[in-house]
Amino acid sequence: MMIERERVKEVFKKYTDAYDISDEKIKLKIYHTYRVADLCEQIAKSENLSESEVALAWLLGMLHDLGRFEQQRQYGTFSDADSVDHAALGADILFGKNGRTMIREFVSEDSEDTLIETAVRVHSAYRIPTDLDARTERFCHILRDADKIDILKVNVEEPLDKIYNTTIEKLTTSTVTEEVLQSFFEHHAVLRSLKRTPVDHVVGHCSLVFELVFPESFRIVKEQGYLEKLLHFETKNPKTKEQFALLRADMEKYLVNCENVFYNKNNKLSQ
Repeated sequence: MMIERERVKEVFKKYTDAYDISDEKIKLKIYHTYRVADLCEQIAKSENLSESEVALAWLLGMLHDLGRFEQQRQYGTFSDADSVDHAALGADILFGKNGRTMIREFVSEDSEDTLIETAVRVHSAYRIPTDLDARTERFCHILRDADKIDILKVNVEEPLDKIYNTTIEKLTTSTVTEEVLQSFFEHHAVLRSLKRTPVDHVVGHCSLVFELVFPESFRIVKEQGYLEKLLHFETKNPKTKEQFALLRADMEKYLVNCENVFYNKNNKLSQ
């Protein structure tokens, strides 16, 4: 499929210009979109995909959060739990389920429509469907990895009280819920339903690393350093300080183990 990048950028800009781009939340998602697209491209290249498939990965990054803009306009929040599934909304906007069909504005050909719709629709799901073909699954994971990596950046560079819709006082004095700790130590993403306190959201975003799939994704996380900064969350609560010390130690062991697994796998492939 031929992907004209300048056309995609122009259509994306035209779409987002219809929203209040002076709104910091809208700006945040515009910048996030471009970064995720670049990360998708970087991960795809690391997997030695063809030029056309690298472009497809980049396109998924550009399309993945279209639903966020309408979500913010309609509900005034980015919380799916308090509004609507933004990923499903974006897929509906692209493929006409919501009275609008945008995908042909971005690309003329329909050969990748099924893959694109699937990747956009499930990019924020707790788990992707188990019945996907291998190629679609790979692109879903590329997009999900890229999105998770940039979420770490956002959580460091943007005020956490604004992201989590709380106060600094509540954020810096709350403790991590035991169920959230247990989920983290089991090395998987924390379910939204388990989060009870403001600081649970910090731990939940750190736990996204456990869902990363590609070696390049782990390399980027290490290089950027945002995970390390999040795990050194500044709290006023002595108990929370102890909890984060345990979280840091556990994550360090996990990342070392991942490096060893990838190293051994690469050695076997090269033999």
